Amino acid sequence: MPVRINPSILAADFANFERELGRIGTADLVHVDIMDNHFVPNLTFGPAMAERLQELSTIPLDVHLMIDDPDRWAPSYAELGAYSVTFHAEAAADAVKLARRLRDIGARAGIALKPDTPVEPFLDLLPEFDQVLVMTVEPGFGGQSFIASTMPKLVLLRDAVKRTGLDVWLQVDGGITEDTIVVAAEAGADTFVAGSSVFRGDPADNIAALRAAAEAHVH
Repeated sequence: MPVRINPSILAADFANFERELGRIGTADLVHVDIMDNHFVPNLTFGPAMAERLQELSTIPLDVHLMIDDPDRWAPSYAELGAYSVTFHAEAAADAVKLARRLRDIGARAGIALKPDTPVEPFLDLLPEFDQVLVMTVEPGFGGQSFIASTMPKLVLLRDAVKRTGLDVWLQVDGGITEDTIVVAAEAGADTFVAGSSVFRGDPADNIAALRAAAEAHVH
């Protein structure tokens, strides 16, 4: 099973995005956290910044929308060329309709679940999504500790993906280090968002170490 390492640009040097993007050229996608200070208590980027990152990046954008009313706003990120657009189940009015809209535009459609959001209601809907993001911290801020109690959701998702044969990526985001990536990979994740553990030090070395740790434990 392929392992994907998606560095979170939220942990990069905002004053030098072009240089920072160049330092993560061995990554699979660039994870872009969009926060509106409503759905989560933090404010980060919007469409203009995402569009500029799209212009600068040599690898695809993995946009994670932590915003209210994604039904209205998510399609604009697909339209600017993002490879993957993930919205939160807790914020969407009609998750299936929105996912189909994103796919129609040409993006992969992802759905994200907060740590306390159960996964069971979405297992039968997996054909509608290209990615499920299991948040391993409360969304809103980087640098939080990994919540191991979210792992049973990944086990259920991996079992469902195997049973159906669907091409659905299972992503984790929050507190990912060389240690916790092993826990998440063993539970069933194949796509990993990492912030400070990539950008602190040499990103290429860190990406390689994270990838090796995950590859030894995916199944």
